[in-house]
Amino acid sequence: MQRAVIVIALLILASAPALAQDPVKVATKQCKVALENDYVRVLHWTTGPHEKTPMHAHPAMVSISLSGGKTRFTSADGKTRDVESKAGQAIWSDPDKHSSEELGGKAGEIIQVELKKQPGAAMTSFAASEDSVAVDPKHYKVEFQNDRVRVLRIKYGPGEKSVMHAHPANVAVFLNDGQAKMTLPDGKTNATDMKAGQVLWSGKEKHLPENSGAKPFELVLVELR
Repeated sequence: MQRAVIVIALLILASAPALAQDPVKVATKQCKVALENDYVRVLHWTTGPHEKTPMHAHPAMVSISLSGGKTRFTSADGKTRDVESKAGQAIWSDPDKHSSEELGGKAGEIIQVELKKQPGAAMTSFAASEDSVAVDPKHYKVEFQNDRVRVLRIKYGPGEKSVMHAHPANVAVFLNDGQAKMTLPDGKTNATDMKAGQVLWSGKEKHLPENSGAKPFELVLVELR
């Protein structure tokens, strides 16, 4: 019995450093989980001017800056790098461990889509003839892609309408407020009110979007592969 207790204690101690590196655990003020499932964990960061965050780790991820700014990252080996970002910018990051400091004079806000289990073909495959970028290049542009994600920038002017198309499982990050109407393959429609900074998970889907509002809207779509 005593031996079992010792083994359990050692396991807890061994896992402690990993838990300590979770940004949600070590930066509770700045970092909140916006959504999580088997495939992604989406973090919403808000940092004040010149505010610092402690050392933490991330898996591979896509970051979308909501505010823009300048941030200094310090790696575990003590090396630093300064990164400037613009509002709406999306970037890819390999697994990393760092602390950070907001260098600008205003608050920073960012969405990070951390990648977990890779989805199977049932969630990612669809006909090339239904690809949004192929059938509607006016509204859908590829920001970047690799073996884990394809990141799209989507822009619709007031009243603009797409054509029927498909997406694999994805995370949508809305960059401004707006209203959209979605027409589904069976002809049913649903309305969506979008808020800046809102994130939304969708499984594989097929629809025809339309900007039903009076203002343009823009979003970044992180498609899983």
